[in-house]
Amino acid sequence: MTKPLIQRQNDPTGSTMTNLFDTHCHLDFDVFSEGVEQYLADAGKSHVTKFMVPAIGKANWARLHAISKQYRNVYFAVGFHPYFLDDYSSSHLESLRDFLIQRSGQCVAIGECGLDFAIGVDVQKQEDFFVAQLTLATEFKLPIVVHERQSHNRLIQLIMQNKFKGGGVVHGFSGSKQQALEWIKLGFFIGVGGTITYPRAKKTRTTISELPLESLVLETDAPDMPFNGLQGQLNHSKYLEVLLNELALLRKETKQSVAVRMWQNSHLLFDICE
Repeated sequence: MTKPLIQRQNDPTGSTMTNLFDTHCHLDFDVFSEGVEQYLADAGKSHVTKFMVPAIGKANWARLHAISKQYRNVYFAVGFHPYFLDDYSSSHLESLRDFLIQRSGQCVAIGECGLDFAIGVDVQKQEDFFVAQLTLATEFKLPIVVHERQSHNRLIQLIMQNKFKGGGVVHGFSGSKQQALEWIKLGFFIGVGGTITYPRAKKTRTTISELPLESLVLETDAPDMPFNGLQGQLNHSKYLEVLLNELALLRKETKQSVAVRMWQNSHLLFDICE
């Protein structure tokens, strides 16, 4: 694909700052009572100008489509989050396929999907839905947004068994370097979130500092996963620059060079051109 142009904004100090892309946030949630327009405006003041919003289930597909139609800098994914699978049956997978057939250009991935072995949802049902979404991602040539908790080995196994080649992103990664490299080898990006802002998260901080920069993207997971120092508050895309600063410090690279690479990676991940 064509390499995306680098966008820059002037900040009040007169310097330039590359725009940022929050690759995982839930700005459609009702908890953001100020509404989407104000959310985007507040994020924009911190140079965050593009947003990816994964679905949690069929309940918010239509809302995400409507938001992306109104705000062209908002992209979205549709799928079934493992947390909410008790609300759905296999018949809803056909609804997902129907939606994908008619999707707009702002729908750029399938997800949030995956496996979570720390919850009470039937494991076989989780696996069935995940495999079905892999099949749809292959059919429609879309990447996937992966939710992973205590399920790394099984996810890798299912992806390899089903010969999935579409890539995607592992959301909120907090595993080992070896696990990250397994994902990268399969064509996935690693979603870097608020975990790295906590000094006690030494394993994740070390892992992220050692991975190839071209395999990383930034995400907030707003309103969840608040950053260190902001516990008890709603997370928000406007804090993404805090994450950028921490990543640059961990890697001993300049903030601007990391920002440029994150902007490029985000577009490559979702096959978005300028």
